[in-house]
Amino acid sequence: MVKHAKPKTFYDTFERRGAGEKNTTYCPGCGHGNAHKLIAEVIDELGIQDRVIFCSPVGCSVFAYYYFDTGNVQCSHGRAPAVATGLARARDNAVVISYQGDGDLAGIGMGAIMHAANRGEHMAVFFINNAIYGMTGGQMAPTTLVGQKTTTTPFGRTPGREGYPIHMCELINELQAPVYIERVSLGDAARIMRAKRAVKQALLNQVHKKGFSFVEILSPCPINWKMTPIEARKWLIETMEPLFPVKVFRNIEEPSVKYEPPKLLSDEELVALFSATKEIEIPVSPREVEDQYIKIAGFGGQGVMSAGVFLANCAIKEGFNATWLPSYGPEMRGGTANASVIISNNQIGTPLVSSPNVLIAMNAPSLDTFENTVVPGGLVIVNSSLVPRKLRREDVQTIYAPVTEIAKDVGLIAAASVVALTLYACISGAVQIETIKKVIPLSLKKKALVDINLKAVEAAVEYYQKNIE
Repeated sequence: MVKHAKPKTFYDTFERRGAGEKNTTYCPGCGHGNAHKLIAEVIDELGIQDRVIFCSPVGCSVFAYYYFDTGNVQCSHGRAPAVATGLARARDNAVVISYQGDGDLAGIGMGAIMHAANRGEHMAVFFINNAIYGMTGGQMAPTTLVGQKTTTTPFGRTPGREGYPIHMCELINELQAPVYIERVSLGDAARIMRAKRAVKQALLNQVHKKGFSFVEILSPCPINWKMTPIEARKWLIETMEPLFPVKVFRNIEEPSVKYEPPKLLSDEELVALFSATKEIEIPVSPREVEDQYIKIAGFGGQGVMSAGVFLANCAIKEGFNATWLPSYGPEMRGGTANASVIISNNQIGTPLVSSPNVLIAMNAPSLDTFENTVVPGGLVIVNSSLVPRKLRREDVQTIYAPVTEIAKDVGLIAAASVVALTLYACISGAVQIETIKKVIPLSLKKKALVDINLKAVEAAVEYYQKNIE
């Protein structure tokens, strides 16, 4: 009879070291192996392997997906609680685990974990506290002890220079929503068995849908502590545990707020929720257009961003694929701004436009910046109201139009972007003028703005017919 065997939740082999390998990637004496085994054993005992989803961010904890034969999501640094939130809300039957180290959770991920805990998200968080950055070379972590030497505190951590160690259990215990908070240790066999009970409690809470559970696991890191595995376990017990007390901070049998499964929206409801404009009747005749890679550039306040969204919506209403990507400076008004818009009959791989075949330059700095990026044979529409110079190139089609003056004459300078887009539509034929007229009322809430923008369209068409066509 086999009494001790590798948990079934583990993969048979750990492929990161090579085909058929059974050894882990962790350093000798590392606590991650113990923590992994405890979690895997509890998953086996509870029979929940097919329901578990591991969220593993950057750090030594990232290697969890090489060991656990469960659902696995590799997350951005510190953002495992955010990903776990989405999974728990989308998959009601899932047992979601966020497995994080101290640099990840208490450093870059501090905001993510605190807000997930405050919301009482339905997840079990296992927080490995080894008081140091393990994967990246032994730098000081948020939990590094005062006086402890690391590669970034070679003379020891001092409160006046680096601050005090952060106590995550104590911080989270100040929040109302969590149902279970405990700190455990991997210092010796008896402590490891107590740690397993904490792991089991946290996972049982997820099975019974109680809410947010947080287990901090004090863990040795012999290599970065520059100790033998035995010395590291002793230091863990004698030095870390007095600073980070091992105890149950909270274990609520009946949470004050019951977990409520999220309301799932139908496909139709999602489309309605995210639809940029209401449905309108636009006759769509199948037609091919050359792929349009458009750069609309100007300064903040000229409506550059709105123009990009508006143009993309017009193209979509006509049955094309379209994307919009904004780029702007930190200023609310007067700063640089440009929008990339792509219109195509085909699927679009990336929304970025670095080599446009259409440039709409609303001011002089925009022409200076993007003139040389336009592909030969491309179209450049210049707002001659604000751009005093001519293009230096002769291998592109150039249209000089007093866009701002046209908008001013109809009574709204802010409509300059609509004038520019209308001229573009007349010249390129990529979108129809009638489409522009039908989308404007759906894009603007104020009736007065609708009327004046429609006048801007008519004025632009008239200018095109008299001066360009």
